[in-house]
Amino acid sequence: MSVPQVSIIMPCHNGEEYLPDSITSVLSQTYTDWELLVVDDSSTDNSVIIIEDFCKKDSRIKLLHTEKSSGMPATPRNVGINAAAGRFIAFLDCDDMWLPTKLEHQLPLFETKNVAIVFSYYAKMNDTGDFQNRLISSPFIVTYEYLLKGDCIGNLTGMYDTRKCGKVFQKEIHHEDYEMWLSILKQGSYAINTNTYEAFYRIQKKSVSANKLKTMQWHWNILRKEQKLPFRKSIEYFMHYAIRGFVKFLK
Repeated sequence: MSVPQVSIIMPCHNGEEYLPDSITSVLSQTYTDWELLVVDDSSTDNSVIIIEDFCKKDSRIKLLHTEKSSGMPATPRNVGINAAAGRFIAFLDCDDMWLPTKLEHQLPLFETKNVAIVFSYYAKMNDTGDFQNRLISSPFIVTYEYLLKGDCIGNLTGMYDTRKCGKVFQKEIHHEDYEMWLSILKQGSYAINTNTYEAFYRIQKKSVSANKLKTMQWHWNILRKEQKLPFRKSIEYFMHYAIRGFVKFLK
């Protein structure tokens, strides 16, 4: 078998309700040179049965497992990253969806020098798939310094180039994807936006990130403990984050 260009990492824990839609959105990609690594994190519902059924229908889909239930998305994602064969690594949770042109629109932008990450706009939807015109836009170019002001790279849209930054894993902390993007850009590269909407992010009532006070604490932890910024700089970047988060919340 030939080595795929793109490895898509999909963690799954009891995701049977939305999992088929998420996998189908990958199968619908106009760019077809990919592998989908679905990493089951000790599901107790029918998730594994659903994944196995998709694997039988398409050899590009592979089922992996964590050693034990982790409770953290970083763990299954890292299992997928470790097994990934593709040059480019992308992420899609088992309750979110891509538009068919996501990979096709993003991959050409990696031809630009020093672009290690490509991402896109996305739309929010609720449990029932209602979009309510909640569209999340982002800047065209993102540097490390800009990203310190707040995460503007939706994990479900972000993709990185292992030839430019190596395989970068996620730490088992909250806002693990944000810390990963920062680690990549800290190497001196930058991220670029397709300026197109390419994904749908599902907001669930049970979502851990729904608690705004907790997310603020997680962000502060990344600035101080993970990025090791001085206190005054951390305050400065945190204020940017708080203001941006409030504006984003209103959308």
